[in-house]
Amino acid sequence: MDRRNFLKTAMLASAGAGLLRTLPAEARGIPAAAFPGLPREVCYPGPPTGVIVTSVFDLFKVGPGPSSSHTLAPLRIASDFRNLLETLPPETLAAADHIEARLYGSLSATGKGHRTDRAILAGLLGQKPETCDPAIMDALADESRTHTATIGGKPFMIGKHTLAWDKIEHDYPFSNTLVMQLVTAQGTALVSREYYSTGGGFFSWKDQPEQKRGEPIHPYGSMTAFAALAEKRGKSLHDIMLENEMAIMGVDTARVNAHLDLVLDTMLDGVDLGLREEGELPAPFAFFRKARRIHEQAKAMPDGDSLMQYISSYALAVSEGNAAGRLAVTAPTLGSAGTMPALVYVLKNHAKLSREALRQGLLAGALVGFLCKNNASVAGAEVGCQGEIGVAASMAAAMAAYASGASLKTTEVAATIALEHHLGMSCDPVGGFVLIPCIERNAFGALKAYNAWLMAKNEIVSQHWEDLDRVIMAMLQTGKALPPAFREMGTAGLGMTMVNC
Repeated sequence: MDRRNFLKTAMLASAGAGLLRTLPAEARGIPAAAFPGLPREVCYPGPPTGVIVTSVFDLFKVGPGPSSSHTLAPLRIASDFRNLLETLPPETLAAADHIEARLYGSLSATGKGHRTDRAILAGLLGQKPETCDPAIMDALADESRTHTATIGGKPFMIGKHTLAWDKIEHDYPFSNTLVMQLVTAQGTALVSREYYSTGGGFFSWKDQPEQKRGEPIHPYGSMTAFAALAEKRGKSLHDIMLENEMAIMGVDTARVNAHLDLVLDTMLDGVDLGLREEGELPAPFAFFRKARRIHEQAKAMPDGDSLMQYISSYALAVSEGNAAGRLAVTAPTLGSAGTMPALVYVLKNHAKLSREALRQGLLAGALVGFLCKNNASVAGAEVGCQGEIGVAASMAAAMAAYASGASLKTTEVAATIALEHHLGMSCDPVGGFVLIPCIERNAFGALKAYNAWLMAKNEIVSQHWEDLDRVIMAMLQTGKALPPAFREMGTAGLGMTMVNC
């Protein structure tokens, strides 16, 4: 579809807790007097007060699928622990016998389906997320084999025996907890570090020192504060984001743009690769790819239908590749890795937007991701799939709106609509695999994002009641109310009904 038909289709369609420190602001809401029957405590306490120091380098990470919290973060954790061991005195390493990784919570419950075991072994073997070889990850599936990890000059045998699938219900502060230890032959831990996978490929550890970073030039902790700051300083969204990036990370514009280009290229390459591949995906049941078939059928459809199918095929292509362990981008997670790339592909290849417009759109998506990550969560284990696909759709809607020239307010409304209409979505992967319902949810997330953008750009935004801060707070409240079984455990919802007794 060329640019003219793309814009014509758009017109027709429109007719039918993260890295945070501690700012006040006010957001429009419905007066309490409109609902005299409600208890007085049922009200919005106001937007969050804090200063976000999350970076696009944190949010958009490249690594192997299928899960950011269960694959990418454990790989990064194991790599971090390996780096820690490299710094130990030779006598400490000499006294060690083996390395142990104990998995808790949903890491233990669904880790095998998410390739958590392979990710940990790959990290200990020296693999890095951005360059991890899918062939090595595939080879690590053979549990009968052991492998040698030479760390600090000392060889360690690693394999199935390295992993301990521990308690699902536990007292650690985060559901996804991984305890890495260097152990003597007598069972004494010489070194132990308690790690937490907090969603989106992020991780931290107990008693971790505060990360030293620069202060943002434009401090904000909510969308309300960001909008007020932009108006007061006469700055565009992308200028604020770019200037903050440089100040926080101590890098120049070229370095930020290089990372944004890596993200865009990985997304676009993921679509192209996925549209070429066919056949079954790795699973204990027959699960077939369909992105290529849907893309081919879209070519013969009328414009409106074809665009919907193109968007779906692009999201499916990346999600299927992610399920096969291909490199993808946390946007905000790998479980939702197909949603944003679908709209990136549309904006580049249908709307013919420039690379600079795509970068600016990506920064708008990052703003939404920062707010959701810091003021709620992007982890399915914490708030359900609304924190993954819902946030991904919100980020994609903001990206599409802003890249296409929308105002900051219209961009916010697009993000708000997309997130609002994912509220309450549970995370219920069948068998713990990122297949059912995850892959198709990416396609529907992309379609909702596209429609949210269309609705926002054709709405009178001053008449829109909902704002992003309120919907993010609603997502957090809803997510915390979800029973644990509906937060990535794979033991309820489709995770239960799709399995025969």
